[in-house]
Amino acid sequence: MRRRNLALFGGALILIISACAADSTPFTTAAPSEAVRLVASSPSTTSVPALPEPGPVRSDYDVFGPDDFDNPTVIDNRYLPWDPWTRLVYKGFTNEGELIEHRVVYTVTDMTKVIDGIETLVIWARDYSAGELAETELAFFAQDNNGNVWRMGEHPEEYDTGAFVDAPTWLSGLAGARAGIAMQGNPQEGSISYSQGWGPAVEFIDRAAVGGFSDQMCVAAGCYEDVLIIDEFNVEEPGAFQHKYFAPGIGNIAVGWSGSDEGREELELVSVSKLSGADVTVARAAVLELEAHAYEISPDVYGLTQPINK
Repeated sequence: MRRRNLALFGGALILIISACAADSTPFTTAAPSEAVRLVASSPSTTSVPALPEPGPVRSDYDVFGPDDFDNPTVIDNRYLPWDPWTRLVYKGFTNEGELIEHRVVYTVTDMTKVIDGIETLVIWARDYSAGELAETELAFFAQDNNGNVWRMGEHPEEYDTGAFVDAPTWLSGLAGARAGIAMQGNPQEGSISYSQGWGPAVEFIDRAAVGGFSDQMCVAAGCYEDVLIIDEFNVEEPGAFQHKYFAPGIGNIAVGWSGSDEGREELELVSVSKLSGADVTVARAAVLELEAHAYEISPDVYGLTQPINK
């Protein structure tokens, strides 16, 4: 299943920690909410997609043309709206023989970067395991004229107890990588699976399919109607599925799993906030610091791109 990575690195450590201060909330010791458990495991609301047959799959990756993007950094997809300077915080657990507290923070910036000839919106993600930052990431998204949101690439930096471990960067158009669909413009139950990105050099080959819709779902942040269920999988790990739940106007509100997925992860949205003032300044500085490090440690991939537009 999709790799989980995240971490700290030398010079950017102070910036990242200070940027977290505004949204840091202590973990609770309670189990994941029953709402997430029920929806994630209920056969009446979550369908597990069959692995794609060679025929229906158009190719290992989906394709686009540069003329398909008139205003790519305005991402207002119904199920994945990226509103600049929105911060979404998720809490839950991973089960690796024992329950490990897990927190994920997404910060949507107003910064842009050209990837594979397309201007993209920069998302800054941080992933904490047992209270320690395990991965920090820059991710790049663009919306086409049909409302599809494309994942154009990622630069994740993985850490272990504060030490840098790896940076499995993939960016569309470089080292054989191709963009993938993060969210369809008009998701339909029963449609064929689609590529979420194709980064063969770092073994990023995830696919997704629409698993269905739920009339209502409640998480810590609130209750939502008409929730879209997306089933993610990897053809090299048959029988392992990650389920993600998307609410209109909000985006991802929960994560669950089924089958033989070793990274059994349960998350729910706990807060959505709008950054301003000093918080924006700190976040912007942290993103630029992370990019500076990306140029240093990924000269053959990230080093071939133009800098982020501030």
